[in-house]
Amino acid sequence: MDNIDDLKTEDTDAVHKGKEKDKKKKKSWDYEKEMKRLQIELAHLQAWVKKSGVRIVIIFEGRDAAGKGGMIKRITEKVSPRVFRVVALPAPNDREKSQIYMQRYIGHLPAAGEIVIFDRSWYNRAGVDRVMGFCPEKKVQRFLELAPNFEAAIVESGVILLKYFLTVSEEEQERRFRRRIDDPTRQWKLSPMDVESYQRWWDYTRAYDEMLRRTDSNHAPWWIVPSDDKERARVNCISHILQSIPYERVKFAKPDLGKRQKQPADYVEDHSIRHVVADMTS
Repeated sequence: MDNIDDLKTEDTDAVHKGKEKDKKKKKSWDYEKEMKRLQIELAHLQAWVKKSGVRIVIIFEGRDAAGKGGMIKRITEKVSPRVFRVVALPAPNDREKSQIYMQRYIGHLPAAGEIVIFDRSWYNRAGVDRVMGFCPEKKVQRFLELAPNFEAAIVESGVILLKYFLTVSEEEQERRFRRRIDDPTRQWKLSPMDVESYQRWWDYTRAYDEMLRRTDSNHAPWWIVPSDDKERARVNCISHILQSIPYERVKFAKPDLGKRQKQPADYVEDHSIRHVVADMTS
């Protein structure tokens, strides 16, 4: 496997800045304003889910560097992690490898009043597991046969299931990988597996094409999210999520704080054991 430094180019920053400038020129809408509106609606969705006891599963799959993490962050940054629960499972350990494949995912499905967001899901079997040879082709084919039935059982139990696949062009994926190489705050995002996905673009293309074709169903269709423009992708996808769930606005209660108790006459603050962090801003 080539070293990730082989992806570097001297004009990375210049190309990035130029593309970002072009994107800003083309936009005729205010991203932050639109995102604020959508996040308010997500708060209303959260209140309705808690009150009604609805169970919701949202799956995010897609190309590496397509923006799944940023999408999930925007969905969850203004809501409660007790209601919006993100599941991003690591590679299975030896015990999990001995279990039925779906077993490790079933335990993360939502209870009443929960929304579970899978940052990659059981579809690892049809993507990275298949391309990287982590499981035999026979098991991949069996998964592709059974996945629609598994999801039918989830939906029939009353769970709302939404599946999104984020796409990104070859050029945009490479640009994002180069940014990760050059930015210390982003380099953790570029793993050896990401480099493999960069080098095996067409192997992943074939795998994803078959996965989408064979696991798209009336009860759990795939929704494709073009993500070369991350901001547009986020607005479009979150809007679609809200439109796909028949939630109703719940009136927010405004609690009365009442009066704070007065300091007891016999209470004296003890500062002898306190270590105050120095003000470093001046």
